[in-house]
Amino acid sequence: MNHTIIATAAAVAVSTGMQALACTSLIATPGATTDGSAMITYAADSHTLYGELYSTPAANHAPGEMRKVYDWDSGRYLGEIPQPPHTYSTVGNMNEHGLAISESTWGGREELYDSTGVIDYGSLIYITLERAKTAREAIAVMTQLVKDYGYASSGESFSIADGNEAWIMEMIGKGGKSKGAVWVARRVPDGMISGHANHSRIHTFPLNDPETIYAPDVISFAREQGYFSGPDSIFDFSKAYAVTDFSALRGCDARVWSFFNRHSKGMDVWLPWINEAAGKPMPLWVRPEKPLSVRDMQWAMRDHFENTPFDMTCDAGAGPFEVPYRWRPMTFTVDSVEYTNERAIATQQTGFSFVAQLRKDVPQEMKGVLWFGVDDTNTCVYVPVFCCVTEVPHCYAPGNGDMLTLSWDAAFWVHNYVANQAYNRYSQMIPDIRRVQNALEDSIASSTQAVERQVLALDKKARKDVLQAHTHRLAEHSTREFKKLGDYLLVKFLDGNIKRETEPGKFARTAQGHCASPQFGGYSDSYYRAVAKDAGERLRVKEINFK
Repeated sequence: MNHTIIATAAAVAVSTGMQALACTSLIATPGATTDGSAMITYAADSHTLYGELYSTPAANHAPGEMRKVYDWDSGRYLGEIPQPPHTYSTVGNMNEHGLAISESTWGGREELYDSTGVIDYGSLIYITLERAKTAREAIAVMTQLVKDYGYASSGESFSIADGNEAWIMEMIGKGGKSKGAVWVARRVPDGMISGHANHSRIHTFPLNDPETIYAPDVISFAREQGYFSGPDSIFDFSKAYAVTDFSALRGCDARVWSFFNRHSKGMDVWLPWINEAAGKPMPLWVRPEKPLSVRDMQWAMRDHFENTPFDMTCDAGAGPFEVPYRWRPMTFTVDSVEYTNERAIATQQTGFSFVAQLRKDVPQEMKGVLWFGVDDTNTCVYVPVFCCVTEVPHCYAPGNGDMLTLSWDAAFWVHNYVANQAYNRYSQMIPDIRRVQNALEDSIASSTQAVERQVLALDKKARKDVLQAHTHRLAEHSTREFKKLGDYLLVKFLDGNIKRETEPGKFARTAQGHCASPQFGGYSDSYYRAVAKDAGERLRVKEINFK
């Protein structure tokens, strides 16, 4: 997602690469997961996006009833379209049938942006969730919507999944030359994992395969525009419609590579592609060494390229506390040479994220579980939101604070309270954050398994009530516990010191009840060495013999 792109800024989004485009979506098919569910993830990254959870109720609509469409990023009114007789309830990026959709923006050829379109990428997701039950239905709905009403966004990749299968669809407009969009959708083979992160990932594709669907003119339109010449069999969607440059590879494909590298061997073979577009493009999917769990997918979303050539904790940019974050802008220039900061999956400007766990052999109310978190994926707590939930927990509710209004009842602000302290002294604070985060998520996973077993014996209404109450209880509890964690971090690390503890969370006092003398944590050895190299002669302690 890119909450900075509006109609007048589409060209800028293309040219600025890593600076403007910002979302990550990972995919695991049923045959690649420990419980046989399909899973897709999403990090909604934007410097102006407030982390909250959206919800719409199911509804019946009279003939002629219209739905107004507003651009999801800017709020600009785009037009209106007819409502179907019935629309499904949604919560976040999932609906009551256990269908989930996520995305990432890649911009593509700027001349293909259609300012006359009515359906932007965000509206395309949420309107489709109201109208489709399965992934294949969703693809049909999405492509028909843009065909009928025009596509008002730049290039996008979509993850689309239900309990049976997962698909990647990539789409870009036609620049107003004709209504609609060109697109390709590919089913991720069972047993594989995949992903996309702000760069088009579909290259060549089979032309006669029921697991690959594409717009009838996806190749002919590229020919007309002069983007492609050659036989249809070698047509490359990404090469024709996207822009492959350094930022698209190092800032985008590298995130998917890191996910692959975490779960599959031999991924170093694709480093030449990531670094300089050498050799064949990185594959659209790979087979993991072992099945992935929900927790594996959650931790994949917390990746900072640890233990890879792009590890963000290992260079001078990490500072004295091994901070795996870099403030924007993404590139900088020294002595006329341009450099880049790494762009990892986990980033400070995330509004919300999720791991959607989509299942088939469970009651309707449990077919979809949106493990939902706000702010930075690295320091959030993922809470299960079931597809039957129709009332959003107060801590996630729209209107409870915003990007310019702090609310201590809002999970977004509470998690920022914790994360923004850690950004200053990461290596010292992250052990305490992990202690609380892991304890909460372990407890959440255990209690959720127990509740799911319990509700199997209940009727539909009772099942929904119990699951909704469970979601609310966990969301509010984790928010309260993280507020306590933020307070604890402030006290423990006040003024650059580290308070002593008798046990985690219990500060040491003297026999008279005063604060025990704190520890002086100082800086990392690599930082001291850098300081000594830079200013050693001035700072060196000298032996003085005064007579």
